[in-house]
Parts: sequence; structure tokens; C-alpha cells
Amino acid sequence: MFISLVWKTALLYFVVVLSMRLMGKRQIGQLQPFEFAIAVMISELAAFPLTEENKNIIEGIIPIFILVVCQFVISFISIKSVRAREIICGRPRVVIKNGTIQEKNLRKELYTINDLLEQLRIANVQDISDVEVGVLETNGELSMVLKSQKRPVTPADLGISTDYEGPSLDIIIDGVVRNENLKLAKLDTNWLMEQLKNRGWNSPKDIFFASLNSKGELYVQPKWKVVKNRKC
Repeated sequence: MFISLVWKTALLYFVVVLSMRLMGKRQIGQLQPFEFAIAVMISELAAFPLTEENKNIIEGIIPIFILVVCQFVISFISIKSVRAREIICGRPRVVIKNGTIQEKNLRKELYTINDLLEQLRIANVQDISDVEVGVLETNGELSMVLKSQKRPVTPADLGISTDYEGPSLDIIIDGVVRNENLKLAKLDTNWLMEQLKNRGWNSPKDIFFASLNSKGELYVQPKWKVVKNRKC
């Protein structure tokens, strides 16, 4: 009985994880309403074979598979048709315009002023009059454009030219060298080992994280256990 429960739980866990992975890379707060509904239903269906003794595990897996197929169909329709996308996902709605709350739009979305103020505080906006446009997105998040006088000053505003700054490349993660990123940077392991030795480290296994920025500068952080052993 115990062994049966263990393998059922493990199998359903991997089925649910695979199903959620197939649905795409979204955080819970970024799910559209239909995606959230499918995610909740999948979790409920996965629990049935575990809580009901007379339920076969296949009776839980088949409905999950059907929901994943429904997810693909709805997503495909949403991609192909703008009108269908608006019906399924809704449309963004302006709730702040030129520093003024759009009361009618708030009511249409069943969104309270308290909800709006909370989102403003999370975005570090203390005064509604500082907002040029506030849009309630289809996933429930509030996106804002501040008035030009209230936006942070950028180098472009001051007429200052800046050097290119691209994303950093992960070179070592938890002692494992990312060879594909080394090749992308047109470097090799010999260069990496030389850089590590210059910093007093003999092996990539001693390194917790290392990255290379767009200027060619290598950042190295050793594992704390290695540092602790050296101090001892």
C-alpha cells in the first residue's frame, strides 16, 4: 500500500510538472485567466488518484492530458485571431490618464481604488498625479508611464554618450564550466584556468559563480566552504 502510494505520487508529480512545462514559461502572476483555471484543474485532478483509493492513476492522467491539449488549442486560437484573443484573455484597460483615475474603467474591471493604490505603492509611486498613463493589463498587473518631469534622469537626457553594455555570460555555475558560453565569448578553458590561477584558484570546482561582462571583465565568487577551509 505504502509503495503503491509512493510511486503514484512520484508519477503524478512528474506528470504535473511536465504539463505545466508544456504550457510555457510564465509565473503564476503572469498567467491569463484560462491558463490559471487549467493550472488549478490540473492540480485538483492529480490529487484525486491519491485521495480516492478506488481511483486508478490513469483516471487522473488522461484528464490532465486533455486539459493540456485544450491549453494548446486555446493558445493557438489566441495567436491566430486578435478577436479571439480579446474574448479569451480580455484587453488592457486604461485606469489612469494624465494623472486622473478613470473611475468607469475601474468599475468595468471590478478593480477597487485600494487595489490601484496598492499597485502604485509597489511601484514606488506615491502621487497619482505623477502618472501619465496607467494600464491594467490582462493578467491583472498595472503598468505605468510616468510624466516626463517625474521620470529618472538618464544619460541620454544629459547628452552623455555611454559604452555598449550587453548581458553578462555565465562562465561557471556551482563548479561547472559553461563551455557553450566560453565559445560564445570566443575563449577557451585554457584562458579560464589562467584567469583562475591568477586569482589564486586551482580548479573551477572551487568556484561558486563566475561571469564575463561585455567589457571582458571576469567576475569570480568562490564557494564559501573553500574560503572557510583556506582561512582555517
